[in-house]
Amino acid sequence: MELKDIYNIVRKSEGICTDTRSLSKGEVFFALKGPNHDGNRYVFDSLQKGAVAAIADDPALEGDNIYIVEDVYSTLRDLAVMRRSEMTVPVIAVTGTNGKTTTKELLRSVLAKKYVVHATEGNLNNHIGVPVTLLSAPDDSGIVIIEMGANHQGEIAALCEIAHPGFGIITNIGRAHLEGFGSFGGVIAAKSELYHYLRSSGGVAIYNDRDTLLSELIYKIVHKALPYSDPSGTDLIVNSVDDDIFLKVYARFHDKEYLISTNLFGKHNLDNVRAAMAAGVFFGVAFDDILEAIRMYTPQNNRSQILNTSNNMLICDSYNANPSSMLKALTAFGELSSGPKMVILGDMLELGEESNDEHARVIDALHHHDVGDVLLCGPRFKSAVSDKEYTCFDSVKELSEWLSSNKTVGKTILVKGSRGMALDKIYDLL
Repeated sequence: MELKDIYNIVRKSEGICTDTRSLSKGEVFFALKGPNHDGNRYVFDSLQKGAVAAIADDPALEGDNIYIVEDVYSTLRDLAVMRRSEMTVPVIAVTGTNGKTTTKELLRSVLAKKYVVHATEGNLNNHIGVPVTLLSAPDDSGIVIIEMGANHQGEIAALCEIAHPGFGIITNIGRAHLEGFGSFGGVIAAKSELYHYLRSSGGVAIYNDRDTLLSELIYKIVHKALPYSDPSGTDLIVNSVDDDIFLKVYARFHDKEYLISTNLFGKHNLDNVRAAMAAGVFFGVAFDDILEAIRMYTPQNNRSQILNTSNNMLICDSYNANPSSMLKALTAFGELSSGPKMVILGDMLELGEESNDEHARVIDALHHHDVGDVLLCGPRFKSAVSDKEYTCFDSVKELSEWLSSNKTVGKTILVKGSRGMALDKIYDLL
């Protein structure tokens, strides 16, 4: 079957699915292969659950509405490129070491005040998620926001060749996925792939002009760039204001001053807000609407999410962690003045040979910030911490047992660690 024929089936369907466990009736199932699974095994299951078609690459499969291709992933990618070629609306790519999902969601909230916005759902930001996002874009989309993640060289470049963004934001570049990138220099090179694409395609970078590294890269690489502080020929001044748990923002635009209370924890989220406000101004969203969108945005999914339990106030930041985000969170948490505090930190994963040094840096930071009681969880922290310096547990199971026996009440608690540590399992104990 020709690619165009499969494309027509997809466009007439209710959507696409790559996992039969979440399949909805009327969708097209793509039988992707992975290191530990083969989607071809679930083709008949997908049809029984209501898929209108299944795209597979096992020639032995036969039946109505089963379409055999040479490679399922290549077909998915090529379909997404075909869909992108039909779009005439702005496509914004967002990548970075920290804050890309929060920035994407803030962008969505701000731009939705004027446009129909289609954006990456959750963290579907990889070689599968980007094509799925593009193919899921409704015909009435006014702006498309594509989040791009990577842990190896060349991944951002490959995603750009699928999404063809006309605009791009790198939130920041920090020390993460060092195991895959090899070094911090490797991280810089990988994230810069977005800037190189924008240069070659004539696209526009929206960038944080207070970030020295990003400003240097913009100067060296990008031809067209809009700084956060001047997205439309008029200065946009956005600063944080001393407050307690939640980030409070001062803004000045067109000689008017504003004070905005947000639902975001910590000053390290300021640049995410600045990115969304700058993009909103550039794309013509009324400034009062921008402020309202920022004010109303509430983080979800354990990304700086504030949770009040019957015993404590939790800052749930256990969706992801790397040295850069960990140090920023500890700095912000140390500046809080309210009540007794506690931090519960889980291992940072995918740091390769630098893992022990990076965990030691975090432990050193604990000495320099007013963070209250400290609990550490995971073998990497345990190997980096001095004997009896801090209470440390080998696993979340051990930590959970300790929390069950040692009731914690009346504290503000920061919980942060890599998603693989599953620290969200302890929330009910706090």
